[in-house]
Amino acid sequence: MTAPTFDNRDGYIWYNGELKPWRESTLHVLSHAVHYGSAVFEGERSYNGKVFKLAEHGERLIKSGEILDMKIPYSAAELDDAVIETLAANDITDGYIRRIAWRGSEMMGVSAQTTRINVAIACWEWPSYFKPEERLKGIRLDLSKWARPAPNTAPTNAKAAGLYMICTLSKHEAERKGYADALMLDYRGQVAEATGANVFFIKDGQIHTPKPDCFLDGITRRTVIGLAKARGYEVIERAIMPEEMEGFEECFLTGTAAEVTPVAEIGQYSFTPGQVCKTMMEDYMALVRGENTAVAAE
Repeated sequence: MTAPTFDNRDGYIWYNGELKPWRESTLHVLSHAVHYGSAVFEGERSYNGKVFKLAEHGERLIKSGEILDMKIPYSAAELDDAVIETLAANDITDGYIRRIAWRGSEMMGVSAQTTRINVAIACWEWPSYFKPEERLKGIRLDLSKWARPAPNTAPTNAKAAGLYMICTLSKHEAERKGYADALMLDYRGQVAEATGANVFFIKDGQIHTPKPDCFLDGITRRTVIGLAKARGYEVIERAIMPEEMEGFEECFLTGTAAEVTPVAEIGQYSFTPGQVCKTMMEDYMALVRGENTAVAAE
């Protein structure tokens, strides 16, 4: 059965302060965001009816808006309440939530001083990608030809829609080659992240991860670092050159959608998902499902 497209579904979307029927939640073709990328967003997950890191996502949306000179007309707390309202209206327990704020159609041109800042929240059912035993096989990543930009060329600390253009290009090329995703380097040639997830490597019981100085310090990334430290693992945040991947034993990705996903291959480099990957997967899923509140996360 073909899944419904995202413009043609039953349900409700929270749109500028009220719940509107899904199919009526549209925007004009001359909206500034469509032409100039003036939008910020958040991706979140609900587990057993509770949104994981709800407040952190709300705060980051507000901050991303400020970085893009967009004053979002709702507080983080108001938007958090709207997320809960939208989930309830759509009767979703385990699902994905997308908050987005964008400039409207009041002006058309690079300057957008008087455009309205619109806000919408949508959610849909989205169970976990894979069973644990399938995920432990690891996914294959291509090496992207596109680089994460320098912080003085783009607002790299905002979750801005326009920054994902090179992610789409990277992922499309990887999928055409038979890979699941792509790893991106940064403007210096250092390992950065996958197209929508942070990356971690393991060697001799230590966990290494790139320092997020030109890409997002993901909420899931910080959570997993906290879980790893609670387990006694040493986590080293540092510059990682691509040739160093030759010596790493395990690798995994973290993100709201990816959760904790082991990696078996990145280009010419191979990894064997092992105990660290398995432990991080299990601890993360126990945390998000409220089954292990004794494990602390940063």
